[in-house]
Amino acid sequence: MRKNQESLGLPKLSKNKSAVSAKNSKSNTGKSQNSTHDKAHSKSRHATSDKKSKYDTIPAASRSYLTGRIDMKQTGKAYLLPDNKEMEDVFISANNTKHALHGDLVKIFLFPSRQGRRLEGQVVEILERDKKQIVGIIEIGPKFAFLIPDNNNIPVDIFINKEDLKTAKNGDKVLVKIVDWPEHINNPIGEVTLVLGRPGDNNVEMQSILAEYNFPLFYPEAAQKEAQKMSAQIPAKECKERRDFREVYTCTIDPADAKDFDDALSFQVLANGNSQVGIHIADVSYYVKPDSAIDQEAYDRATSVYLVDRTIAMLPERLCNDLCSLRPNEDKLCFSVVLEMDASAQVVDTWIGRTLIHSNNRFAYEEAQEKIDAYLATLPNKDTKDQAKNVNSAPKTSKAKKTQPKPEADDLLATNAILSLHKLAAILRERRFKSGAINFQSQEVRFRLDPQGKPLGVYIKESKEANHLVEEFMLLANKKVAESVGKVKADKAGKKTAKTFIYRVHDEPNQEKLQTFMQFVAKLGYSINNKSRVRLADSFNKLLDDVQGKGEQSMIETIAIRTMSKAYYSTDNIGHYGLSFPFYSHFTSPIRRYPDLMAHRLLERYAEGGASANKDEYEEKCDHSSKMERKAAEAERASVKYKQAEFLSDKIGQNFYGIISGISKWGIFVALEDNYCEGMVSLKTLHDDFYELDEDNYRVVGKNTKRSYKLGDRVKIKVQSVDMNKKQLNFGFEE
Repeated sequence: MRKNQESLGLPKLSKNKSAVSAKNSKSNTGKSQNSTHDKAHSKSRHATSDKKSKYDTIPAASRSYLTGRIDMKQTGKAYLLPDNKEMEDVFISANNTKHALHGDLVKIFLFPSRQGRRLEGQVVEILERDKKQIVGIIEIGPKFAFLIPDNNNIPVDIFINKEDLKTAKNGDKVLVKIVDWPEHINNPIGEVTLVLGRPGDNNVEMQSILAEYNFPLFYPEAAQKEAQKMSAQIPAKECKERRDFREVYTCTIDPADAKDFDDALSFQVLANGNSQVGIHIADVSYYVKPDSAIDQEAYDRATSVYLVDRTIAMLPERLCNDLCSLRPNEDKLCFSVVLEMDASAQVVDTWIGRTLIHSNNRFAYEEAQEKIDAYLATLPNKDTKDQAKNVNSAPKTSKAKKTQPKPEADDLLATNAILSLHKLAAILRERRFKSGAINFQSQEVRFRLDPQGKPLGVYIKESKEANHLVEEFMLLANKKVAESVGKVKADKAGKKTAKTFIYRVHDEPNQEKLQTFMQFVAKLGYSINNKSRVRLADSFNKLLDDVQGKGEQSMIETIAIRTMSKAYYSTDNIGHYGLSFPFYSHFTSPIRRYPDLMAHRLLERYAEGGASANKDEYEEKCDHSSKMERKAAEAERASVKYKQAEFLSDKIGQNFYGIISGISKWGIFVALEDNYCEGMVSLKTLHDDFYELDEDNYRVVGKNTKRSYKLGDRVKIKVQSVDMNKKQLNFGFEE
């Protein structure tokens, strides 16, 4: 039953209650997480204050009201991220948010623009709630309870009547849905929908992260039943209608712990001396039909989510780990890009269509790398030109015949195929960077876990030649698929009409952000040349190479990526700036990405002579997929932060060496050398002097002693405290 203010018998509810005092006493570490974002908002506005504002580009009739998403801060203030990408963010004070929460789609009234001041507005209507449920910890008082949200960007607690607690006990982590929020009450009213369990339990915490980012915790029963009814037997008629690659050597190369193998590579030498490379992708569209229960759930999820200790698959396990997984020694249905390539890795012919394959081997990256390392050890150097020699040295490869070959011969077949693919991939990679692709790198933190999910160690995932081998052919397949639809030939009347397709696009960097980044790296002794597209890419690649192993590496890599636009899905092709591809799509992972499944369906439609699909319908699907992709990335980062906090939770009081990775007005961020965990030294804990922030030089300086801590410095810290709920690490300097 919904409660109104009168039935509660309470004045306006607020966070200033004893039951929620812990929530109100935000730590400085929590504040620091917003400081960088606030600074970015501020810089964006100041950058346009002395020239024509982006506000002036909006038609006068549309200036009073705007729509967009709310970016809420824990203080209650917010920013509107306008739907109109031409506009800068709009500031909204805490008393003008009208019960909007972080991520909500809202309509605001825009206050009149003032010279030299940032745009401000007021929420007038909440169009769509971003969160259907909120995760947090229950605090139960004598007469009522509150939910303390896990998300620091939700600045209010949720009031809960005791009869709406279900079985929740004080301190439990739960899911709560908002059932009412009367206009004159500060706190929303909710009811518990699911009790997750006790905080600190690994499964409870991982489920909490999924719920926080709106990913379902269970797969619907209707979809599960659909999957179970699917036959593993491939009809003979289906086999006859496909191009048969079962007699061509084929293998998969994946992480050692992978369970779903959604891509495979085949290799053989043709009679003319060229190589034939097949990029074979699991044919999910054969099994998942439009508007089925599985299809609807897959669309809603839009992507698989990879947390530290688990994968939350887009598809039911029956599909992703069984029917569609390209497991060795089994006939499998694929959608393939088959390329004929010469010795210099030039593509001389492309075929795209449905196939039937039989994988001979399943390699982990480490196993494939061993073969490549053995080959590289025979070279005088690792020059790509040397690798290109004898690219077709492998014999004509074919699938193992009915009479099984000797193990030695089978291994030779696999080795020849992997080395030939590696040589071609090395040439493709070198050519891609020469043509203007940017070699973005970021450290991927991985954990060694015990059976209960407790982190025992931390390491950085390495990307070597075996990873590059797979990556280059997947990139090439995605490029060729996009070109097959996007490159439109004129008809007899000279008219070009492109058919609707799903592109993976990446815009040019914002020039203001680029200039800021150039100034930033210049202070650290690096330079960026932006006189041309290729020079800019070369400069970025050189910078990313130069910072390897240095204290500022993580910070520069992170800011470099943020300087660039974000890649997203769209039916409007603008090319992919980072890859330097004029046409690019996502085709190679339909098991874990819904846009790839849409691309497969559109390719089949057009191959059968179908008319162009509805552009508006597919653009809406692209927007949804992009949004869910961002949420998945945020959930993955949250799981890493939690495990980092858990890893250090039993190391309070211990000392570590680290590198200063960031500076803010709240404190100094330090990334530890041995375990890659990042925490903050609050400026409040530096008692030897009063420290001032020198933003221009990325340091803090003692007012009296002139002692400074700057970006990239190596320091010794002590772990002072760990806040598991907030996923925050608090450090102190050890002299």
